[in-house]
Amino acid sequence: MRKWWQHAFAVEPAGVPEPTAEEARLIDRLARSIVRRGLTTPALFFLDSSHCLNFLSSQALLFFEPLVRTVFRGTAYTTLARFLERRGSIEYLCRRIEDVLAEPPPPPETARASAPNDPPGDSQT
Repeated sequence: MRKWWQHAFAVEPAGVPEPTAEEARLIDRLARSIVRRGLTTPALFFLDSSHCLNFLSSQALLFFEPLVRTVFRGTAYTTLARFLERRGSIEYLCRRIEDVLAEPPPPPETARASAPNDPPGDSQT
């Protein structure tokens, strides 16, 4: 019983979580989409201001999942919600957006070919 109480209120260690390969691909796609649309400043402002609510927002995403599933297919939505449950996920997303912003822009032909019209959560996996 004492051993259980020692870990009853344990939380994840502070710091940036290491995403899985699927989560890293999703976050990269989301960051590139934000930068491509020119929403870097509003996205970073929103993410920084809602930093302390990341777990609550992930639970809200999971709550609305049945409604969203009627519009979007795939597992990207659930993957994003599960990633946001972890401490430090907002910092990782902000850092990834800043990294993509710092990359040199691709040539015009490559930009059109690599920019599908599908929204980030509309994968068919």
